[in-house]
Amino acid sequence: MSKQAAEHHLKAAEHHEHAARHHKEAAKHHQAGSHEKAAHHAHTARAHGEHADHHAVEAAKVHAQEHGNK
Repeated sequence: MSKQAAEHHLKAAEHHEHAARHHKEAAKHHQAGSHEKAAHHAHTARAHGEHADHHAVEAAKVHAQEHGNK
């Protein structure tokens, strides 16, 4: 695996980890009745999820280019 593909995989993992933390915070705030804070964390989690998806797609593209499958 190329360094570029590995970096995309690592970035995807980091964003998934950030998303998980924000989902946990959203749950905590929701249970406490702080719905505005819960919504903020839920939206932030979604954004991290989208960034993770982007990096996963980019890693797949690099893999395809390395193996001649464009």
